[in-house]
Amino acid sequence: MLLAVDAGNTNVVFALLAEDGSIAARWRIATDPRRTADEYAVWLHQLLSLEGYARSDVTGVIIGTVVPRALHNLQVLARKYFGQEAMVAGQGAADWGIRLDVDEPHNVGADRVLNAIAGHAAYPGDLVVIDFGTATTFDVVDYDGAYKGGIIAPGINLSLDALVAAAAKLPRIAIEAPTDQTVIGRTTASQMLSGIYWGYVAMIEGLLARVKAEIGRPVTCIATGGLATLFQQHNLFDAVEPDLTIRGLALLHQRSHRPA
Repeated sequence: MLLAVDAGNTNVVFALLAEDGSIAARWRIATDPRRTADEYAVWLHQLLSLEGYARSDVTGVIIGTVVPRALHNLQVLARKYFGQEAMVAGQGAADWGIRLDVDEPHNVGADRVLNAIAGHAAYPGDLVVIDFGTATTFDVVDYDGAYKGGIIAPGINLSLDALVAAAAKLPRIAIEAPTDQTVIGRTTASQMLSGIYWGYVAMIEGLLARVKAEIGRPVTCIATGGLATLFQQHNLFDAVEPDLTIRGLALLHQRSHRPA
């Protein structure tokens, strides 16, 4: 089985994939570059056992990360506890295999390229992938699979944290879909929720409209990331794919093992 590791700014996601590509199990832990391979191993071994798997079931490891300091300990984890040399997305045999048609291709985050790869494999034509993570990113993928660039905006939780930190009297609220369609809040908490939630709906609608107009062809919009489902009810997206980054890692691993 393949252990795919997506190390993001907020969380590291470990997913165990069967040979048919299906995700057998997934686990999430807070990102901490100081976390050692031994700490990962203790935590992961327990979770594998709970799901009925053993370390010996893992026959391959691939890592995608936007946190360079986390990479070394994840590579040590693969080598020391799974007996595998981890592939690293974008490097060596796991080279992207797509054209990064931007001015600074070396600065494109691994998660964004992985989303582009998985999105293009699943949906033909021009794509916009919106990832609701630490940042909210919009990525444009051409009909031939080339990554064309995108947009980076503050993530929902990041925006809320900044608001609460800067205003002493504002409470910390949970991010959730409002129970009604009104945007005029009658309490401090409801006004904050309205600003965050409907503000993001308006941002998505506005930026998508501008991106589609710039592309000038029919576009499929895919949403991913933990908070994507919050906005699904507004028909902003053509599809919600919560495991898009993991799918991209699996595709890279599969391509690297194809016969020449």
